[in-house]
Amino acid sequence: MDRKKANKQDKKFWEMKMSADNNKSADIFIYGEITKYAWDELGEHSATTFKQELDDLGDVETINLYVNSPGGSVFEGVTIHNMLKRHDAKVIAHVDALAASIASVIIMAADEIRMPSNSMLMIHNPWTFAIGNSAELRKQADDLDRIGKSSMQSYLDKAGEKLSEEKLQELLDAESWLSAEKAFEYGLCDVVEEANDMAASISKEFLQRYKNVPKQLQLVVDDSKNKISQKEMKLRQKIADEAKAQSEITKSILGGIYS
Repeated sequence: MDRKKANKQDKKFWEMKMSADNNKSADIFIYGEITKYAWDELGEHSATTFKQELDDLGDVETINLYVNSPGGSVFEGVTIHNMLKRHDAKVIAHVDALAASIASVIIMAADEIRMPSNSMLMIHNPWTFAIGNSAELRKQADDLDRIGKSSMQSYLDKAGEKLSEEKLQELLDAESWLSAEKAFEYGLCDVVEEANDMAASISKEFLQRYKNVPKQLQLVVDDSKNKISQKEMKLRQKIADEAKAQSEITKSILGGIYS
């Protein structure tokens, strides 16, 4: 296995921890692309690892699921959805900025979905890259149809009477980017909250995959090269503080040596 692949497998797209203010509540963060390599059996972070971390949270009563993701690998997303759906805890999903593609399916496992008024939900039909003979390509198409039906059922189960199968198929065919208000109207969101300042997690790679990305999200990606995120600023400050502290320790040690 080459170093580049190994480094990718060492990077998780999820984080789990107990809530700071409640020992019966846990927080799960799914930020960025839901990557296939993170579930590779050869990697450190497999589907089994996700379940182990979920089990390690213990007997929690509430799981807060924070999502800001452009989507990614379908089967990994479906696995997460099913794990959360089976969990005994009440799951509250928070769409911090964007839940697109399979990320939108994941949050359908929640008992309650909350979206800031400036966040978005994107739903579409599954797609893939395919290569092979005619029989293999027909199988790929059949597989996509089955995956699509499974995703549809997740949306319909959440929406109830607010969304018909015909209307949902129309939205999927159109690759629909739904505002929080529209998601609420279709039953795919339970609570619309005040707007926040978080930028959507979407890269140029995903811009090229999707057809109808809203202009405001395209501007976010184009402008991201010239801005430093709050998370990056905090990381830089932490590094600076640690370096300063280390410098003080070094001075103290050197002072003792040469005094």
